[in-house]
Amino acid sequence: MPDEVKIILAKACNDCHSNNTNYPWYTRIQPVDWWMNQHVKDGKKELNFDEYTNKNLRFQYHKMEEIIEMVKEGEMPLNSYTWAHKEAKLTESEKNKLIDWSDMIRHTLEARYPIDSLLRKK
Repeated sequence: MPDEVKIILAKACNDCHSNNTNYPWYTRIQPVDWWMNQHVKDGKKELNFDEYTNKNLRFQYHKMEEIIEMVKEGEMPLNSYTWAHKEAKLTESEKNKLIDWSDMIRHTLEARYPIDSLLRKK
Protein backbone atom coordinates (compact mmCIF):
# COMPACT_ATOMS: atom_id res chain seq x y z
CA MET A 1 0.00 0.00 0.00
CA PRO A 2 1.44 3.38 -0.94
CA ASP A 3 2.33 5.66 1.98
CA GLU A 4 -0.02 8.39 0.77
CA VAL A 5 -2.94 5.92 0.86
CA LYS A 6 -1.92 4.80 4.37
CA ILE A 7 -2.03 8.43 5.49
CA ILE A 8 -5.50 8.94 4.00
CA LEU A 9 -6.82 5.74 5.58
CA ALA A 10 -5.33 6.70 8.94
CA LYS A 11 -7.00 10.11 8.99
CA ALA A 12 -10.38 9.21 7.48
CA CYS A 13 -11.07 5.48 7.67
CA ASN A 14 -9.16 3.50 10.28
CA ASP A 15 -11.14 4.60 13.34
CA CYS A 16 -14.12 2.63 12.03
CA HIS A 17 -12.50 0.22 9.58
CA SER A 18 -9.46 -1.22 11.38
CA ASN A 19 -8.39 -2.71 14.69
CA ASN A 20 -6.76 0.62 15.56
CA THR A 21 -9.73 2.69 16.66
CA ASN A 22 -8.79 5.89 18.46
CA TYR A 23 -11.61 6.66 20.89
CA PRO A 24 -11.80 10.39 21.74
CA TRP A 25 -12.43 11.61 25.29
CA TYR A 26 -16.15 12.18 24.70
CA THR A 27 -16.71 8.45 24.18
CA ARG A 28 -16.36 8.05 27.94
CA ILE A 29 -19.77 9.68 28.29
CA GLN A 30 -22.95 7.62 27.99
CA PRO A 31 -24.85 7.25 25.71
CA VAL A 32 -22.10 8.44 23.33
CA ASP A 33 -20.03 5.38 24.26
CA TRP A 34 -22.80 2.95 23.31
CA TRP A 35 -23.49 4.74 20.04
CA MET A 36 -19.79 4.95 19.13
CA ASN A 37 -19.08 1.31 19.96
CA GLN A 38 -21.99 0.16 17.81
CA HIS A 39 -20.89 2.47 15.01
CA VAL A 40 -17.33 1.09 15.09
CA LYS A 41 -18.60 -2.49 15.33
CA ASP A 42 -20.79 -1.95 12.25
CA GLY A 43 -17.91 -0.31 10.36
CA LYS A 44 -15.56 -3.20 11.07
CA LYS A 45 -18.25 -5.68 10.10
CA GLU A 46 -18.52 -4.00 6.69
CA LEU A 47 -14.77 -3.65 6.15
CA ASN A 48 -11.80 -4.09 8.44
CA PHE A 49 -8.56 -3.24 6.64
CA ASP A 50 -6.57 -5.26 9.19
CA GLU A 51 -8.49 -8.41 8.25
CA TYR A 52 -9.15 -7.64 4.59
CA THR A 53 -6.57 -10.04 3.13
CA ASN A 54 -7.91 -12.90 5.26
CA LYS A 55 -11.22 -12.72 3.38
CA ASN A 56 -12.07 -14.54 0.18
CA LEU A 57 -11.23 -12.99 -3.19
CA ARG A 58 -14.85 -12.17 -3.99
CA PHE A 59 -15.13 -10.16 -0.76
CA GLN A 60 -11.87 -8.32 -1.47
CA TYR A 61 -12.91 -7.44 -5.01
CA HIS A 62 -16.39 -6.31 -3.94
CA LYS A 63 -15.06 -4.11 -1.12
CA MET A 64 -12.77 -2.30 -3.55
CA GLU A 65 -15.80 -1.69 -5.78
CA GLU A 66 -17.70 -0.34 -2.77
CA ILE A 67 -14.83 1.96 -1.75
CA ILE A 68 -14.79 3.45 -5.25
CA GLU A 69 -18.54 3.96 -5.27
CA MET A 70 -18.83 5.34 -1.74
CA VAL A 71 -15.90 7.75 -2.08
CA LYS A 72 -17.17 9.00 -5.46
CA GLU A 73 -20.65 9.54 -4.03
CA GLY A 74 -19.29 11.27 -0.91
CA GLU A 75 -20.81 8.61 1.36
CA MET A 76 -17.50 7.88 3.08
CA PRO A 77 -16.27 9.03 5.43
CA LEU A 78 -19.65 9.54 7.05
CA ASN A 79 -20.83 13.09 7.68
CA SER A 80 -21.34 12.20 11.34
CA TYR A 81 -17.63 11.35 11.51
CA THR A 82 -16.30 14.37 9.64
CA TRP A 83 -18.50 16.67 11.73
CA ALA A 84 -16.43 15.75 14.79
CA HIS A 85 -13.19 15.05 12.89
CA LYS A 86 -12.73 17.91 10.44
CA GLU A 87 -9.33 16.57 9.39
CA ALA A 88 -11.03 13.43 8.03
CA LYS A 89 -12.84 15.32 5.28
CA LEU A 90 -11.28 14.17 2.02
CA THR A 91 -9.97 16.58 -0.59
CA GLU A 92 -10.61 15.83 -4.26
CA SER A 93 -6.98 14.75 -4.58
CA GLU A 94 -7.32 12.34 -1.65
CA LYS A 95 -10.56 10.95 -3.05
CA ASN A 96 -8.84 10.36 -6.39
CA LYS A 97 -5.90 8.63 -4.70
CA LEU A 98 -8.24 6.28 -2.82
CA ILE A 99 -10.27 5.58 -5.95
CA ASP A 100 -7.14 4.94 -8.02
CA TRP A 101 -5.68 2.66 -5.32
CA SER A 102 -8.94 0.69 -5.03
CA ASP A 103 -9.17 0.42 -8.80
CA MET A 104 -5.57 -0.81 -8.98
CA ILE A 105 -6.37 -3.53 -6.40
CA ARG A 106 -9.41 -4.60 -8.44
CA HIS A 107 -7.36 -4.77 -11.65
CA THR A 108 -4.63 -6.74 -9.87
CA LEU A 109 -7.21 -9.26 -8.64
CA GLU A 110 -8.74 -9.50 -12.12
CA ALA A 111 -5.31 -10.15 -13.66
CA ARG A 112 -4.38 -12.86 -11.17
CA TYR A 113 -7.65 -14.72 -10.78
CA PRO A 114 -10.43 -15.86 -13.10
CA ILE A 115 -13.21 -13.29 -13.16
CA ASP A 116 -15.81 -15.89 -12.17
CA SER A 117 -14.02 -16.31 -8.83
CA LEU A 118 -14.40 -12.58 -8.17
CA LEU A 119 -18.00 -11.95 -9.18
CA ARG A 120 -21.08 -13.42 -7.55
CA LYS A 121 -23.31 -15.17 -10.03
CA LYS A 122 -26.83 -13.76 -10.14
